[in-house]
Amino acid sequence: MKFARLFITALSVTWFSAAASAQTPRTFKLEPLSAKFTELIGDSKLETVASGFGFTEGPMWDPAGFLYVSDETINKIFRVYPNGKKEEVIALGDPDGNTFDRRHRLIDCASVLRAIIEVSPDGKYKVLADRFEGKRLNSPNDVIVGPDGALYFTDPTLDLVAGEKQEIPFQGVFRLDESGKLTLLTKDLTQPNGLAFSPDGKKFYVDDSEQRNIRVYDVQSDKTLSHGRIFGEEPGGKNDGVPDGIKVDKDGNLFVTGPKGIWVWDANGNHLGTIDMPEQPANLTWGDKDYSTLYITATTSVYRLRVRTRGYVPYLEHWPHR
Repeated sequence: MKFARLFITALSVTWFSAAASAQTPRTFKLEPLSAKFTELIGDSKLETVASGFGFTEGPMWDPAGFLYVSDETINKIFRVYPNGKKEEVIALGDPDGNTFDRRHRLIDCASVLRAIIEVSPDGKYKVLADRFEGKRLNSPNDVIVGPDGALYFTDPTLDLVAGEKQEIPFQGVFRLDESGKLTLLTKDLTQPNGLAFSPDGKKFYVDDSEQRNIRVYDVQSDKTLSHGRIFGEEPGGKNDGVPDGIKVDKDGNLFVTGPKGIWVWDANGNHLGTIDMPEQPANLTWGDKDYSTLYITATTSVYRLRVRTRGYVPYLEHWPHR
């Protein structure tokens, strides 16, 4: 997500060009604001899974024992294994957020294609949606599968290809159902980014990276959204990063990338504490067999952090191997 990348450029010089700066690289630390944060995170230690990327995004854990990771700079999607091994899956202009659908197919936001695509294990892809009412999408950024099996994605202009025209006059949040029907859910955000459902399916969260806040909506029986309001704010300095990826645990707590790290929120909008990362994170996912490890894409690296909770992963119950 280039919006975050713009904010971290100066920080990258500080962190990785020690000869050019006397500043000390930022280190990992936990910053609890409540006892509940400690209950969720404990005294977990951050581990590096792999480094040497350009800009990592879109992590997705596969039960086969690896992560899918997008690299927006190198323009490829990789398989990344817990031992740090990397395998190229597909070369693709500016891949971004990923998810699995209910049939265990990898779905990617392909910014250069301005499309939602399905990526096969052998590196081929198929466009699932690239237009709304005859007009090209902007630059799909993040995508999830909902409890109803539909794909939900954000379409800001953050990665709109230079020189290409914005055809849709807003930055929307969309629902793509399993029949291929594309529906606009809301256009009231300036730059929508990460998104997630609550475990009961009644709440829908979306980041607005430009406004630096998290919005929450009520989900109606017909899958429309209502009563949009601000759930929480994640303010920070110019180079501190912005709200980006969102994941929810089984109890409805939110883990949201934001300024300097991962902000942890309870379901009532209380900021419980922050996981301060050594590199600015863009996105995260639940992984390992028990889905109690956070895998985090942060600038040039992929990290993991064991926690004391379990992730909410709505598509798993539908997979044949479950």
